[in-house]
Amino acid sequence: MNWDDMRFFLAVARTGSISGGAKQLEVQHSTVSRRLRALEETLGTRLIERKKTGYELTPAGEHIKQSAIRVEREMLGVDEALLGKDAALAGPLHVSALNNMASSILMPMFARFSEKHPQVEVHINVSNVDASLAQREADVAIRLTNAPIDTLIGKRMLTVASTIYGNRDYLNNIKQQAGEPKWIGVNCCLFHKTWTKQTCSHQSHNFYSNDTLLTLGAIREGLGVSYLPCFMGDSDPLLQRYSEPDPQHDLGLWILLHSDLKRTARVLSFRDHMIRSIQEKRDLFEGKLADEESGRVLEA
Repeated sequence: MNWDDMRFFLAVARTGSISGGAKQLEVQHSTVSRRLRALEETLGTRLIERKKTGYELTPAGEHIKQSAIRVEREMLGVDEALLGKDAALAGPLHVSALNNMASSILMPMFARFSEKHPQVEVHINVSNVDASLAQREADVAIRLTNAPIDTLIGKRMLTVASTIYGNRDYLNNIKQQAGEPKWIGVNCCLFHKTWTKQTCSHQSHNFYSNDTLLTLGAIREGLGVSYLPCFMGDSDPLLQRYSEPDPQHDLGLWILLHSDLKRTARVLSFRDHMIRSIQEKRDLFEGKLADEESGRVLEA
């Protein structure tokens, strides 16, 4: 049997309901229901019955509950045995982050952590694949998403705003000629690709980019306009906003880790360091321009 499935069953058995188990484990109701069905299918028997008075354990469920409690006690013992080993701020730490963030706004934060904890071997890998974390190819992932994988644990740190940017001179010329800007074709992520299609479906492209940093470079060269996260566009003096950020394009910035690492000191220390550091840049991430910078939005 899968201990993770048993853990979900035990939460339901203790709280008396699927919603109670979901609340205890801090996951979605559907996740608990799915894991419970998986365990019942594995065992080939019903463990819980729904009655008018609520959920009740079947005889098989009562038996499995006692077994699950014993397994839980053993697992907690293993956790305690490993806690001392994981309490040291030393050893390898594999971090997965987006390329456009890792190479720019996050790099100073990575550097400060590395300087503060020289015994931790920090490995930064650029990727936007959540599976790398679920499969333990990374210890920590920094992701832009509004729907993180429910088997991971983490925290939504803040909201990342995005809008349309162009080269300042390019946009001024467009304004003087009362023309429409050209759009750069993007395949860097589903978000930018979808937003671009929705905004300029009538227009074809003669220049494409499959990476946000390449898109930034193309915009700087005056090849057209495109969506960028505000932390990138507002930081570049050659760029100007073509429009104000639209809340429908907001994305959550999450720091995620595998549940197996929730007691590992170097992972927790890095997580706390990044949360504090990213909060210090909240206005930049959320696209809040200072009053003296408000002129960086193209006037119609």
